[in-house]
Amino acid sequence: MRFDLHVHTTLSSCSILPLADILRHARSRGLDGVCITDHDTMDARHSVREGIQDDGLCVLFGMEYATLAGDFLLFGPFEGLPTGLPAPQLLGVVEQAGGVAIAAHPFRSARPAEPYVVREGLCKAVEVINGRNSELENLRVSTWRRRHKLTECGGSDAHTLDELGRVTTCFNVPVRCRQELILALQNSQCRAEWNPAVCPPGRQSG
Repeated sequence: MRFDLHVHTTLSSCSILPLADILRHARSRGLDGVCITDHDTMDARHSVREGIQDDGLCVLFGMEYATLAGDFLLFGPFEGLPTGLPAPQLLGVVEQAGGVAIAAHPFRSARPAEPYVVREGLCKAVEVINGRNSELENLRVSTWRRRHKLTECGGSDAHTLDELGRVTTCFNVPVRCRQELILALQNSQCRAEWNPAVCPPGRQSG
């Protein structure tokens, strides 16, 4: 199953991508699922039901949470999570709740992830391909891949419709609900890929 794990709607101030456009176009862009990960909120859940839609698209909710040690995609029961937690406390909360945190765009020049979150085992999943990163920013994740056993994820980080689905996470097990997503990520049953339906060879760079 091909998911875009990192998508922003207009609930994120930096995005001009309406939720309705995501739902309307995701399947035609080769996606089986979309995770809505607005900044520090899961309020998109009030506008569409979570789970399998009438066209077969799986819509799941998470959030992109900002810390001084980097940004993290969170999946779990975090609808009421307060903002402003330091990374170690946040990642402890995620683990205790049985959720998953993914270090988002960890080597981006703006808000990179601090190496200690991976080195100390606080975060075991990393976005190894981000559709808005430069090619160099994506390649620099290789330094972590050589040193640590990580769950490797990908996401478009879409803020516009053109970006939706450019980079995906492909799962080798069914993902039909939030808990199945979390279990698949916890067990590294996935890989990051550029989406050939949106970004054919030759265009695969940030």
